[in-house]
Amino acid sequence: MEPFVSVSDPPLVPRPAGREMVLIATNVCDYKELAKQKLPRMVYDYYALGAEDQHTVRENMEAFSRIQFRPRVLIDVSHIDMSTSVLGYNISMPIMVAPTALHKMAHPEGELASARAAASVGTITTLSSWSSYSIEEVNSAGPGTRFFQLSVYKDRNLVRQVIGRAEKASYKAIVLTVDVPWLGRREADVKNRFALPPNVVLKNFEGVDFGNIEKVNGSGFAASYDACQVDPSLSWKDIKWLQTITSLPILMKRILTAEDTRLAIESGVAGIIVSNHGGRQLDHAPATISCLEEVVREAKGRVPVFLDGGIRRGTDVFKALALGASGVFAGVRNTLQMLKNELEVAMALSGCTSLKEITRGHVTTEGDRIRRSML
Repeated sequence: MEPFVSVSDPPLVPRPAGREMVLIATNVCDYKELAKQKLPRMVYDYYALGAEDQHTVRENMEAFSRIQFRPRVLIDVSHIDMSTSVLGYNISMPIMVAPTALHKMAHPEGELASARAAASVGTITTLSSWSSYSIEEVNSAGPGTRFFQLSVYKDRNLVRQVIGRAEKASYKAIVLTVDVPWLGRREADVKNRFALPPNVVLKNFEGVDFGNIEKVNGSGFAASYDACQVDPSLSWKDIKWLQTITSLPILMKRILTAEDTRLAIESGVAGIIVSNHGGRQLDHAPATISCLEEVVREAKGRVPVFLDGGIRRGTDVFKALALGASGVFAGVRNTLQMLKNELEVAMALSGCTSLKEITRGHVTTEGDRIRRSML
């Protein structure tokens, strides 16, 4: 789950409270500052911070800055085409909405607004299992292509139920998160004694006993996570089991190595999402953009590879595409539009009129520069 900037569209010019600075949001990072101004500290920290010392949270973004462009010139870029398809579904740009939990903590309409926002710009949204509106409620929010993020629980009947509900509600794919057998050490949540606000519930699990989420000696989210019995024994054999209970394609989220890429493809997944859970699980895991080429090389075009984590600019999207990603997962309507606009400019100034024209030759990495210096 990528720490995200906003879950709907707060006003671009917020009303100042006292001496609060008026901020006009011109990029995704401005939305982070808006969120910091407007949200309770417990909620902001839950969204924005990661595990332990936040090394991976920072590295997810800083690694992009170390990749430079190799732009081409004197190419007719009067028309830029950013459209593509994912699992056969046409979308307006290679940017989709990542699964993140509990949107209602930031906006009353929560995931309903997020789903409408994604549909309004012609892209896919992914609903978290840990959403504050249900599978069915989000499906009723309006038209749009939607995927469903799944965690596997010890109670396999519960897994069957939520997958069946997603299928019945016309979700188009399962995004299987595989890096949370244990919850990462999110120390900010412990310090803040994170607990769900009174108006927020885990709607997909109403009626399921989640224990005492007001746990006073730690994070309420960790307490509810433990109580819901996420299965720490999940292994590769369970991917085959999942394929026996659903006909939906499975995207595996949180692959960082060639070894796991090979096993994922052998297990029959439909796609891979390179992700480190936004730095919220294992601190000091590498940035996703640093792992992308390794995964793409091992995939050898057999399945599409996507990237989740650290996307803050359209130039970041361009870099991910140049390194082999088929698309990326990011935030919501205004942020999606900002990323799309920035990607369009990056394509034009790099001499690319369509996504297929973005190649490895359009970027240079630290490794490239080191190899050249040794020649």
